[in-house]
Amino acid sequence: MTSPWRATVLTLFPEMFPGPLGVSLAGKALASGVWALEARDIRDSATDRHRSVDDTPAGGGPGMVLRADVLAAAIDAAAAAPDRPHLLMSPRGRPLTQSRVRELAAGSGPLVICGRFEGVDQRVIEARQLEEVSIGDYVLSGGEIAAMALIDACVRLLPGVMGRAESASEESFAESLLEYPQYTRPQTFEGRPIPEILTSGDHAKVAAWRKAEAEALTRARRPDLWRAFEKASKSTTKE
Repeated sequence: MTSPWRATVLTLFPEMFPGPLGVSLAGKALASGVWALEARDIRDSATDRHRSVDDTPAGGGPGMVLRADVLAAAIDAAAAAPDRPHLLMSPRGRPLTQSRVRELAAGSGPLVICGRFEGVDQRVIEARQLEEVSIGDYVLSGGEIAAMALIDACVRLLPGVMGRAESASEESFAESLLEYPQYTRPQTFEGRPIPEILTSGDHAKVAAWRKAEAEALTRARRPDLWRAFEKASKSTTKE
């Protein structure tokens, strides 16, 4: 029997998990064994009676920094499979993309490290080859919420989690475009009708409308994605 996709989280607050990951699609898949979650307390690797995990920054400054020796021991104790990605949730990391999510979902599951305080000693980042990952240009109190976002994004792509396989292929970022607008009943809401083309029954026209809307939204809201889409489209045309 194939082992389920597994997310191992290193955190100072293991009681925060599964949290939102225990409900809805992710929760049902967790309960049915489609994936597994292990939250491990970094303090279990501390060596003093106070279970200390941090210390003052070298060179001075505010806050505290997670110690390299304690975090390295926690990583080593949790990393049963050496080929698993070792991710550190960090605002200075590379932005998480849907393509990276797909790669992570296709593997055996990551080891996710949640930072706290002012950050993590750089030496453990280098020594354990941690991949720093960001979910946006803002700062959270810790990496736990970011880790939940990353794990949820991966879990929903696992086989059997979403109701229809097509759902993932039509979402935002699936083709480097934002998703087109969605509508459902009632036919008219506060004087706003559903676009007539969506109820025409002409599937080709519906597909063309959705593509045009996705392109227009991406061009207006995410010029960075639009430039990447145009570049990819030109490259495909040349081939």
